[in-house]
Amino acid sequence: MRDVIDTQGFRANVGIILLSSAGQVFLGRRVGGRGWQFPQGGMHEGEATEEALYRELEEEIGLTRGDVEVIGQTERWLRYRLPKQFVRRNKQPLCIGQKQRWFLLRLAHDDARFELRSTASPEFDQWRWADWWDPVREIIYFKRSVYMRALCELAPLAFPEGEPMRPGWWREVAKTDAMSKSAASRHRTGRGYGGR
Repeated sequence: MRDVIDTQGFRANVGIILLSSAGQVFLGRRVGGRGWQFPQGGMHEGEATEEALYRELEEEIGLTRGDVEVIGQTERWLRYRLPKQFVRRNKQPLCIGQKQRWFLLRLAHDDARFELRSTASPEFDQWRWADWWDPVREIIYFKRSVYMRALCELAPLAFPEGEPMRPGWWREVAKTDAMSKSAASRHRTGRGYGGR
């Protein structure tokens, strides 16, 4: 099946924030120890976002509809650009980044069994539970702002009595992320760094 890439070059994708009964979130370690992240994956042509959600849930961590309850989703698509070295210029249509619809799920029962090898090409080789804000520090730098926005938007649904306090490192990470995005923007437009 073909991936869905819009006219601006963003690949449509679903992201999954899976919440335990203890209020922690599922993180998978990418095969080969290449970092920790939430389950996510591209949508196929003709597939609705919710269909893609359940397909990715089963492919990446072996859970089905009956194992989870959908609590909510982000209001709109959240986008990130790929760094130049990750853009495959020889593939058409050209994909410059991802636009993601994030879903917040809660485990329907605590004895759900994760299966990371349900496909021939597993995404994850390990998993663990993490505190709500921790994935922001764990994720690769170019996805960080999307993780921050998704977690901030969905926190009131996950914790109706009041979201967890943001850790001491949050402000520094947010500031670093904003500075790196600003620098990348100046570089792309030729302003700053000696550009004309």
